[in-house]
Amino acid sequence: MLRGAALRVTRPRVAVLSAVHAHPHADTESIISAVRGDLPKVSHQAVYDSLRALTEAGLVRRIQPAGSVARYEARVGDNHHHIVCRSCGTIADADCATGEAPCMTASDDGGFSIDEAEVIYWGLCPACSTAHRSSSANLA
Repeated sequence: MLRGAALRVTRPRVAVLSAVHAHPHADTESIISAVRGDLPKVSHQAVYDSLRALTEAGLVRRIQPAGSVARYEARVGDNHHHIVCRSCGTIADADCATGEAPCMTASDDGGFSIDEAEVIYWGLCPACSTAHRSSSANLA
């Protein structure tokens, strides 16, 4: 993958790419922890540099829902969207709502040639929904 994206193959890049594949929607600190399982002495900077290079090469996608730190995923190139739990912050993938990428047509494109849409759905994950219903029932 790295050579195909014209990137030099380095141990930190391989480890970071593996960590992103293994932990979708992970934040940088989680990726650093996962990488250090394979490369105990890897620096924060090496992980940050690898994430930047992998993102710029299109091998990794960076997302940052409002109020959240940056998160990374290996699912790239399909213009999917995300669902974020308002309570615990869990993030799940959501395929395009309708149609072909960019999944929706802007009512006024302002002259732009639109090739991607980023949609974030917000709500409660199943666990938080259950907890919310339980605590609401206990208050009644």
